[in-house]
Amino acid sequence: MNWLIIDNIIRDSIKEDVPQNDITTEYIVGDESKCSADLFAKEDGVIAGLLVFERVFKILGDVNIEFFKRDGDIVIKGECIAKLSGNTKHILIGERTALNYLQRMSGIATLTKTYLDKLVGTGVKILDTRKTTPNMRIFEKYAVKIGGGCNHRYNLSDGVLIKENHISAAGGIKEAVNIIRKNVSFVKKIEVEVESLEQINEALEAGVDIIMLDNMDSKTMIKAVEIINKKALIEASGNITLDNIGEVASCGVDYISVGALTHSFTVLDMSMKNLVNN
Repeated sequence: MNWLIIDNIIRDSIKEDVPQNDITTEYIVGDESKCSADLFAKEDGVIAGLLVFERVFKILGDVNIEFFKRDGDIVIKGECIAKLSGNTKHILIGERTALNYLQRMSGIATLTKTYLDKLVGTGVKILDTRKTTPNMRIFEKYAVKIGGGCNHRYNLSDGVLIKENHISAAGGIKEAVNIIRKNVSFVKKIEVEVESLEQINEALEAGVDIIMLDNMDSKTMIKAVEIINKKALIEASGNITLDNIGEVASCGVDYISVGALTHSFTVLDMSMKNLVNN
């Protein structure tokens, strides 16, 4: 991960929570006070974001953390994940910001693994999307990888994906692909979103690298896979759920993108407690 970017985001998060000072901690805790505290899991899941959690306290300073887990490990309800020790003020001030990152990232990793468990034995890869929380993408896409998923485009500069509105603007799939080929480096793969079997033939004639099957039912997807016949990689997208992802995978696609990974997850509940003055 790019720590320069991450540190800037974390500093903004700390400023959001502590614009001037923590008026409660300021009056109760002395500047030289030291303590220790434990980080506990309150639910079962996949842990992700421990380094980001630690970074919050490194920025605040004078806090050491001993981790008992690593990103990607399974945690069990009641399990101690880490022990913090150091400046009491900094531990109290950083607690909520650090937990916000860790809980969100662990929730995404846990949901990603839940989806992947439905794909065991299929060889199909699960992808995230750009449906991320503003200014949280670097954390959320990292969490998808920790959960076992793959990252699709990180941003609009990261790859070519010709969607419905691009096709309309260009006047057709062939026209859109030709424009891209004239203006984008040959090392960039070209992906096109299609909504019908007719568009699949257009995309194949244009020689695209990846075809995204958008919101197709299983019967149509099976036919689409037959038409493509390994001439392009195939991504299925649109309204993918835990209930239907297995059926989608059985159609013969290579990838399945799931927006829910980063827009409909539930945070993994954790807490810091057992604070003891040293």
